Amino acid sequence: MSKTYRIACIPGDGIGPEVTRQARKALDVAANRFGFSLDWQDYPFGAAHYLRTGEIFPESALEEMGGCDALLLGAIGDPRVKPGELERGILLTLRFRFDQYVNLRPALSFPRVPLPVPLPEGRRLDAVVVRENTEDLYMGLGGRAEGGSLSFSVEARRAPYELKGELALWTTPPCPLAAQVAVSTRPGVERIARYACELAVRRGENRVTLVTKANAVPHLYGFFEDETARVAAQYPGLKLEKENVDACCYHLVRRPDAFGVLLCPNLFGDIVSDLLAGLSGGMGMAAGGNIGDGLSMFEPVHGSAPDIAGTGRANPLAAILSGELLLRHLGEHEAADVVGGAVTAYLEESDPEGLPFELGGTSPVERSGDEVASHIAG
Repeated sequence: MSKTYRIACIPGDGIGPEVTRQARKALDVAANRFGFSLDWQDYPFGAAHYLRTGEIFPESALEEMGGCDALLLGAIGDPRVKPGELERGILLTLRFRFDQYVNLRPALSFPRVPLPVPLPEGRRLDAVVVRENTEDLYMGLGGRAEGGSLSFSVEARRAPYELKGELALWTTPPCPLAAQVAVSTRPGVERIARYACELAVRRGENRVTLVTKANAVPHLYGFFEDETARVAAQYPGLKLEKENVDACCYHLVRRPDAFGVLLCPNLFGDIVSDLLAGLSGGMGMAAGGNIGDGLSMFEPVHGSAPDIAGTGRANPLAAILSGELLLRHLGEHEAADVVGGAVTAYLEESDPEGLPFELGGTSPVERSGDEVASHIAG
């Protein structure tokens, strides 16, 4: 009897529904070929639902999703909604509720996808950002004050711990001020460092590059360095290399092919992974996963792109490649390999006009999805 996976799906906003349809099509074809099935559980959350109902993300839906095997997300964001409202209410809620402590963002060079930095002959880009996803400056701890005195509670819950406290600050003479609290903990750093080391071993690499800035932020990032070094020492075949984030960005644009696994604190991982997306051909090629020990979420790195929604100009390949990560997370490695190979074959074999608009072609999103699906079917 074939195995059935329950997959939650939030198509979201803008081009999200368009690219998600193509990812689902690809995954369904792969499931049929390899003898398993996907039971899709659809959820309407995003801008349209919020503007119609005032509801962002009910607790009942979170409880339901907790029983699924994975979540596929299209994109979140709409100019009709205050910036950050949906992102915090949906994306960060999912990441924190299900303790998705790994943000995984591969960066690959693909056939006939022009790169802004020429690579040496015979070389290709094959890097992956392993971003810590639940700590650092993204914990939402802070406040603003106009009168020179600021106090706020610090409270956060993660799977390994609960954080509580109070912070009070003031200026003399009084002036407006703001504060944002960044926190790293031993269990938080340890688990992301271990994931990065294990990934490097699986990829057959002998090093992990830690992206840091301990020279300027010694308490926070010095702690991250120390805890990472403690974990990396347990992998005798691996070398831990440290790159300050500014130097790392400099070297990435000069020799992006020289990097493999990049381990990043939350803020740096967000920035470096977007840089790598640009270096690998654009956001339309950038897949992403938010992975934890419970429900894990897979999404293209690009935003909702409302300016091209409904025009057919969206590139579905990042969403399909995010589906590849989803299949790999489920343990369906053969199917995942075929999905990734189908994207490569589509790019190699299509005539120039048959590529997505982002890559210089004129293929509507639906046709690009059909082409990839036909390669998956074999």
